[in-house]
Amino acid sequence: MAKVELKKPIVDQISEELNGAKAAVLVDYRGLTVEQDTELRKQLREAGVVYKVYKNTMINFAVKGTEFEELSKHLEGPTAIAISKEDATAPARILFNFSKNAPKLELKAGVVDGTYYDEKGIQVIATIPSREELLSKLLGSIQSPITNFARVIKQIAEKNEA
Repeated sequence: MAKVELKKPIVDQISEELNGAKAAVLVDYRGLTVEQDTELRKQLREAGVVYKVYKNTMINFAVKGTEFEELSKHLEGPTAIAISKEDATAPARILFNFSKNAPKLELKAGVVDGTYYDEKGIQVIATIPSREELLSKLLGSIQSPITNFARVIKQIAEKNEA
């Protein structure tokens, strides 16, 4: 069996994971302990993010001709890829927060909603709250004036009764 026939299923698997993905982030995982890597994988899995280590050539073949093609210039050294189909900021946020406690984990680059970001850009993306957090803040800001208004009306009513 030729080497190409062995590699094609892996390239197809990466392509399938990237198909319809909202975000993909590359990291250098050198120097992480087994415990750290296990904890990182657990956090990413809980957030619905696929995190895998592939050969750089495989990732390079899979991203060719896609919106993730810009990532190919960062495929040097040990590389892991984190892919999310639901939350666009989840991979960047989790990896960045994890790198604060594990400085050996280095963000390389990423593509979020079709836009390429380098390491600094990914760090900025990581500070953006998730969609659910943003919605809850919006609802809280909408609800606050209504609650205050109801409280004032209630106080006026109680004052008039007394």
